[in-house]
Amino acid sequence: MKSRALAGLVSVLSIVVAAAPAHAETKELFLYNWSNYMPPDLLKRFEAETGIKVTLDTYDSNETMLAKIQAGGGGYDVVVPSGPTLQTMIRDKLLIEIDASKLANFKNVREPFNHPDYDPARAYSVPYMWGITAIAYDTAKVAGGAKLENSWKELFEPRPEFVGKIGMLKDVGEVIGAAAHYLGYDYCTAKPEEGQKILELLEKQKPAVKLYNSEGTVDRVASGEVAMELMWNGSFHRAHKKLATTAYIFPKEGMNLWGDSLAVPKGAKNVENAKIFINWMMDPKNAAEASNFTGYNNAITGADAYLTPELKADPAINVSPEVTALFRPTKDCPKAALDMDDKIWTRLLR
Repeated sequence: MKSRALAGLVSVLSIVVAAAPAHAETKELFLYNWSNYMPPDLLKRFEAETGIKVTLDTYDSNETMLAKIQAGGGGYDVVVPSGPTLQTMIRDKLLIEIDASKLANFKNVREPFNHPDYDPARAYSVPYMWGITAIAYDTAKVAGGAKLENSWKELFEPRPEFVGKIGMLKDVGEVIGAAAHYLGYDYCTAKPEEGQKILELLEKQKPAVKLYNSEGTVDRVASGEVAMELMWNGSFHRAHKKLATTAYIFPKEGMNLWGDSLAVPKGAKNVENAKIFINWMMDPKNAAEASNFTGYNNAITGADAYLTPELKADPAINVSPEVTALFRPTKDCPKAALDMDDKIWTRLLR
């Protein structure tokens, strides 16, 4: 039998424990984002306005981020997956349902980004940036000043002046997706004979490739380290500001249209802080500041008023209806297709 004093102490402790929150959050936020994909000044302003300190780690591909989250590492509160990867994370229960559509600033999200196929109710995510993947090249390097064809042929069967000077993204979906578009195959093809043709095309191109790397694309194009690059349009916008002779090709065979989202991974320690950040990023001024830094479009109504004239005027960002018709939304492919892509990628980079 407990003594009266011990019983009293237990009673007091019970009251304290009952009154304490189940999980006391710190004034911190751990953000895991693509490299060079969020303005440092924007994060500083968020810290000043909310008192929440942000720690930023970066990754170079969806695969890198996904592997880390699957392994339970990082302790991150917000991640930035692309559509198909987001869908995979939802399916595999790697994200926390945050009812994003009920956040105060969600009213600012434009159609159709408020109900994408990969998260129709926006229960897990909100849109960040979106863009396309095509070909950047230095017009000054083209022999005789010729105009390049609007085709993936220029990348996969390059002219002599570009051999050894091509940069490729280190991204399975982008590289294999572009090859599939060029060959007229479905983005999610799982046919072995088509996979073999894709591999043959990429292996034939490989001697002309200087490197496979998704980081530093802006600087290597602007500095002339490469003369041609498989490149996201926002990165092209930033490179073009540094090297005026850079141009962008919209392949007639079609190109990837992608969208990145802000989401909260399973195991996040600061979920409420994550919601504050995600809601804050849907404010038009904040979304525009991110667009002006990254060079990509956002999905927030009212943000246009804060965009730079250069971004608004760039035809690689605000594309024509003819170019829009070439968009091919990325998809969450069946396992058979993903397995085949992994085999192709492993063979290519061995």
